[in-house]
Amino acid sequence: MGRFFMEQHIITGSGSLAQLVEHVQGRALIVTDLGVLAAGHVERAAATLKDVTIYDQVRENPTESDVAACAEFAREQNPDIMIGLGGGSSLDTAKGTLFLLSGGGKMSDYQGHDRLDSAAQMLPFIAIPTTAGTGSECQSYAVLSRDQSHEKMACGDPRALAKTVILDPELTASMPLKVARITALDALSHALESAVCTKSTSHSRALSFAAFRKIEPVIEAVLQGSATAEERGEMLHGAALAGQAIEASMLGAAHASANPLTARYGIIHGHAVLTMLPTVMSWNSQEVGGIYEDLKPDLISWVEQLRELAELETPAIPHKAIPEIAREAVAQWTAQFNPRRLDVDDFEAIYRDAL
Repeated sequence: MGRFFMEQHIITGSGSLAQLVEHVQGRALIVTDLGVLAAGHVERAAATLKDVTIYDQVRENPTESDVAACAEFAREQNPDIMIGLGGGSSLDTAKGTLFLLSGGGKMSDYQGHDRLDSAAQMLPFIAIPTTAGTGSECQSYAVLSRDQSHEKMACGDPRALAKTVILDPELTASMPLKVARITALDALSHALESAVCTKSTSHSRALSFAAFRKIEPVIEAVLQGSATAEERGEMLHGAALAGQAIEASMLGAAHASANPLTARYGIIHGHAVLTMLPTVMSWNSQEVGGIYEDLKPDLISWVEQLRELAELETPAIPHKAIPEIAREAVAQWTAQFNPRRLDVDDFEAIYRDAL
């Protein structure tokens, strides 16, 4: 088992789920989804605890109303500790529930950061990812969608950061290959965008590079479906480090341009990001090409090869929609942190190139 600390207690290694009981006092609420439940992970986690209840209705790309439903259930159960078990959707739903339990209202009330009353107390939170991608376990933001527009909202508060994180690669073995591919590429995009964004520092960039060094040697095996338990562990650790890098910095235009594709056309987040990432990197290379070269020679070509290895098809987006989604992209919060300043016309050109 490995352990490292950065305002969190992070436990790594196969079988580390068994250590959950050491970090739970009182009644626990596990927030998860039906897929994770069917895989048996919830049963394994719950079996170690004395007093536990389960909310298993998390949906992909959770909305404000999804979080409200979880919060209503949580109020009835009155837990002492919250456990997010699953992919980014489960972890974000759990974090969003913490906001509503502490401050009431709806999630849009907390869009941005530090919108919760300073005197409010949040329940202790434990994050246990079953996918190696979002890095939500190491971020204090819940990324959720508005119900009608599906606009992405980032709701952040330092109190929402998980105090304990369990990275058990045994839990990622149940991922379907398509999910493993998408989440791995998402983690890679986090490492690459956080490394060059305008909010990066020497500290955050060290985390971005550390994440890339974990991910780069194993991602092809993950995409091919041949990763060993050790390689899955490296991927899981790399995703968490990339999450820490985002927490310490930000993202950029690949995520800004991906969000409208998800909101308007239902394209899975990781697929949308990798659709845009090589083109955005090409645009950014005149500003940060040296950093890309430090990470890996011919980095952009390598990312394109990974996209092909993952068998990701370019989404069929009507070109007449590009001006409107470009306006939406430039308004995304991550767009302002891209290393090359981009306006609406630039985003239109990027979409035309990528699509």
